[in-house]
Amino acid sequence: MKKFYKIGLLFSFIAVLSFTLSSCATLFKGSTENVNFSSEPYGAKVYVNGDLLGTTPFALKLKSNKTYTIKFEKNGYLNKTVMLNSSVGTGWVVLDVLGGLIPVIIDAATGNWYNLDQDHVNAVLEQQK
Repeated sequence: MKKFYKIGLLFSFIAVLSFTLSSCATLFKGSTENVNFSSEPYGAKVYVNGDLLGTTPFALKLKSNKTYTIKFEKNGYLNKTVMLNSSVGTGWVVLDVLGGLIPVIIDAATGNWYNLDQDHVNAVLEQQK
């Protein structure tokens, strides 16, 4: 009987420990976000921080804790550059603080409490004259 009590106590300890060592943004959001890219007219090349990553329309997973420079290019049209910014989600910080010091440390270290300011980037390109 004592053996079952010790095993139950061990599982309870592990459950409490994993709950207290977890953090809200890490559990529910993660470190990446899906971002959709589109343009008018469609078929523009999209450069993210200088790297060609696709042609509109398409979707891409980007890290939430970084800022991105998005450049749209299409022959016969003026290029358009858009900034995709990152900021700390105050809701995640509040939930972490309510959970204690450990969740704050985890989300701060992993950068998981950051959010991108847009989940859809659309560029309306002007025709060259």
